[in-house]
Amino acid sequence: MTQHVLFLCSQNRLRSPTAEQVFAGWPGIETSSAGLNHDAENPVTPELLAWADLIFVMERAHRTRLSGRFQASLHGKRVVCLEIPDDYDFMDPDLVRLLEARVPRHLPSA
Repeated sequence: MTQHVLFLCSQNRLRSPTAEQVFAGWPGIETSSAGLNHDAENPVTPELLAWADLIFVMERAHRTRLSGRFQASLHGKRVVCLEIPDDYDFMDPDLVRLLEARVPRHLPSA
């Protein structure tokens, strides 16, 4: 069974699209990404949250905002905070290394 994995950050321009791309080829999962800001490239929606089996946020503030705005859509959802600050460009090698160190333990094993 394919697990749907959603990566969230503020604007959906740097961190979450990088994570989506890095893990797009991971066996057994489908990835997507979105932003929590209203002006994000791809703003998070209740439909996207319904699609997701596992949700990764980059910062604790994202988890707080997500819970505040979408509590009803999060029932039974696992939300993992990666503790990755907004210090990286899209596909920054340091960001990719951090993601590769922190995400796989939460994913289904191949």
